[in-house]
Amino acid sequence: MQRLSDISTIRAVMEKNGFSFSKALGQNFLINPSVCPRMAEMSGAADCAGAIEVGPGIGVLTYELSQVSKKVVTIELDKRLLPVLDETLKVINDDVMKIDLHRVIEEEFNGEEVAVCANLPYYITSPVIMKLLEDRLPITSITVMVQKEAAERLCAQPGTRECGAVSAAVQYYAEPEILFEVSRGSFMPAPNVDSAVIQLRIRKEPPVDVHDEALFFRVIRAAFAQRRKTAVNSISNTLHMSKQQVTDAFEQVGVRANSRAEALTLPEFAAIVNQLAE
Repeated sequence: MQRLSDISTIRAVMEKNGFSFSKALGQNFLINPSVCPRMAEMSGAADCAGAIEVGPGIGVLTYELSQVSKKVVTIELDKRLLPVLDETLKVINDDVMKIDLHRVIEEEFNGEEVAVCANLPYYITSPVIMKLLEDRLPITSITVMVQKEAAERLCAQPGTRECGAVSAAVQYYAEPEILFEVSRGSFMPAPNVDSAVIQLRIRKEPPVDVHDEALFFRVIRAAFAQRRKTAVNSISNTLHMSKQQVTDAFEQVGVRANSRAEALTLPEFAAIVNQLAE
């Protein structure tokens, strides 16, 4: 398998196969030779059955994963990349948002735990991460490169200004950490923003006990739906609950009724939801 962080090699492979970048698919391929080895080394792929890579591009990160992992399975949506990838690896041509990843892991890794590693297009960062988390796959961690601003948001702690609904959901499923930053000049073509590599280490058990998990996530999304309003107003307006009912739930668990969503911790959200569930 080829090392594909050299610009001349990338251009030669692309030109040979008549490939051009797609803005619609957010394609900016890594050309900084130091980034992917760090991602692969820190992904944890060496310590489990293998790695699943989402959106391999032309295989830059894939090569590095193959150096540390027993097996690498990649999922690529863009059919135009298949001739390019045929030169370097085996690939599943499918949409990660639609594919049955439980089946893939069962067939390719005998159902054993794997690590997920990816350079995600910015436009689909949160949906892909949430699918990977919500599907409760046998994975140990998710190591991804995302837009720096998205990295800060995904890793934000509940109870801080940067926290949003996705941040709180991520904290429920995983322990997130920003590993390192990547400048915009590390890509071809160069995007308009810097990036960062984050890692979500999957929790064996959630950090809080909730009686109704579906309601828990509905309440969190509702609380952040109208950030300028108090959490009570946002929840009652979005979920069509009576304001008094929501206010009572806040007060009964010792949370101020005039609190905004970003001020609430995960245990406070859990307590409120458990009260509402009763």
